[in-house]
Amino acid sequence: MGKVTIMDHPLIQHKIGLIRDERTGTRDFRAMVAEIAMLECYESTRDLSLEDVEINTPIQKTTVKRLEGKKLAIVPILRAGLGMVEGMQTLIPAAKVGHIGMYRDPDTLEPVEYYCKLPADIEERAVFVVDPMLATGGSACDAIRQLKKHGCRKIRFLCIIAAPDGLERLQKEHPDVDIVVGALDEKLNEVGYIVPGLGDAGDRIFGTK
Repeated sequence: MGKVTIMDHPLIQHKIGLIRDERTGTRDFRAMVAEIAMLECYESTRDLSLEDVEINTPIQKTTVKRLEGKKLAIVPILRAGLGMVEGMQTLIPAAKVGHIGMYRDPDTLEPVEYYCKLPADIEERAVFVVDPMLATGGSACDAIRQLKKHGCRKIRFLCIIAAPDGLERLQKEHPDVDIVVGALDEKLNEVGYIVPGLGDAGDRIFGTK
């Protein structure tokens, strides 16, 4: 069973409180989403494998630790997931970036895929799927299903806010995927928005509403 981590770090909780506030403007919202993603990335890379490498410091020869393999990929679910990429790349700049585009059908609340572009060697990489909101779980589950079709075996999902419904669905459909959540909220409302949530993450990141 994949591990579920609900972040309790004070900095993350503080920043989530700020982006929930309807008075927070686009520039600050976007910056804090990137910062939260960076902090979640730090937690979700805790168990990456290391190898010993011999180098010369200005003083003497010594052995240091470096990431083994370095085969990582970040796959945002468009469009809101793009807001988390910059923060992730701050810590893992060598990671390749793929994109999966989905929108939620307003009637069925189910995801409809419209775009998928992944690194050619995606099956060799540990993949971090990112999306600020895990609401019904449909988009996350479908994106991960698409990655598995491309041969991915090591997948982690990172979100900022999750609803219990979406978290339960993701665990049920992909029990092998580790999940990192910034905050677990109360519920979904009748139109599939997370309560109390923060509204439409995509609109608030890109200033489109």
